[in-house]
Amino acid sequence: MDEMTPLERLNPLQRFGLDVKRVRLGRKLTQKQLGTAVGYSYAYVSMVESGKVMPSKKFAEGCDRAFGTNGLFAGMLRRIDEGDHPSWFVPYLNLERKASRILAYETNLVAGIMQTEDYARAVFRVSNPQATPEGIEDKVAARLRRREALEQDAPPFLWVILHEACLRTVVGGPEVMAGQLDYLLKMAPSHRIRIQVMPFAAGIPATSTMPFIVLRFPDSPTVLYTETRVGGRMHDSAQTVEAALDDYDLLRAHALSPDLSLALIKTLLKEYHA
Repeated sequence: MDEMTPLERLNPLQRFGLDVKRVRLGRKLTQKQLGTAVGYSYAYVSMVESGKVMPSKKFAEGCDRAFGTNGLFAGMLRRIDEGDHPSWFVPYLNLERKASRILAYETNLVAGIMQTEDYARAVFRVSNPQATPEGIEDKVAARLRRREALEQDAPPFLWVILHEACLRTVVGGPEVMAGQLDYLLKMAPSHRIRIQVMPFAAGIPATSTMPFIVLRFPDSPTVLYTETRVGGRMHDSAQTVEAALDDYDLLRAHALSPDLSLALIKTLLKEYHA
């Protein structure tokens, strides 16, 4: 078997960083000068060039302006981002970043946009048993980048209903679960986030709905996203979306209130720490 060259052994982030470094040196710029040009510290530039962090969209676009590369680095970043997700999930991601309201109902796992690094890593290791460690880490980084939607100047309003099974299904072990529940508790105080738990006691009528997400936009039709074992699907039929919104209202009515939901999460957190 032929051995890989040093370049072939680099992961996508390392190759991106190497290309930034090559062009920067070609333009005779220091890391500090590039950082000033794109609005980041030289330390951030150094981490990007060494492949230690996923560059932001702002950084990639700033490099294109500083280097005069006409969208080259922004395109590279987009391909890296899309390459770490199943192709059928990319359309959803593009809409999630633009949504003004995200309504999610999850039955087995914590919503992806709210997952911690360790929780996401445990999920991907199980769902991608043939993936390399580097491949798993790329997927984890891609999942964590979804949080950027919540860090925008005008973030969406996020309402998540988690079935109690999401909190009791042990993913990655008690320590990982404790970290995940603690993260949920830290997110909850935000005025842009609501978390409710659907308890087992609610019974079948309120919990028979499959997981789904509704995305609402200021100037575009509402969209429903559903997912099965073979992929995801976007629905924009007014009748289908309206039915999903009715389901969501029913789920909210049967779920624990936000305060009681957080109380349950705190109780389970203590159990995982025990």
